[in-house]
Amino acid sequence: MLEIGTKAPAFTLPDKDGDLVSLSDFAGKKVVLYFYPRDNTPGCTRQACAFAGAYEDFKKINAVVIGVSKDSAASHQKFAEKYDLPFILLSDPELTAIQAYGVWQEKKNYGKVSMGVVRSTFVIDENGIIEKVMPKVKPDTNAEDILLYLAEKA
Repeated sequence: MLEIGTKAPAFTLPDKDGDLVSLSDFAGKKVVLYFYPRDNTPGCTRQACAFAGAYEDFKKINAVVIGVSKDSAASHQKFAEKYDLPFILLSDPELTAIQAYGVWQEKKNYGKVSMGVVRSTFVIDENGIIEKVMPKVKPDTNAEDILLYLAEKA
């Protein structure tokens, strides 16, 4: 997992509409980059809906919210439509950004060990430097925790 103070790894990935989005597109803005395991699963849905509920608050402080999983753009499209998600969802089936940010890790579920995305959030400052790393976040409080952190920094 990446450390605070390091340059955020660049990436260019397709969004839910198939348009390419790069981290560099958001230079000069705070970026809340969250990685999640899978569209339409209970925890990921609660997390996405919490970010959607707080979206206007993120906009007020000039912060961009980007969710990344290895789901397809088509899956993201359905997920965003079903839950009215207003923020960017990026598809990373090749694990480019997922591995660059160190969130592809061994996970244990009911005693079974497998590789997967560990739910993690990064706050990237206006200059592309990681200013906050939150590994193994809770889906229900992640968005609120980030807003509180950003409010303290303001």
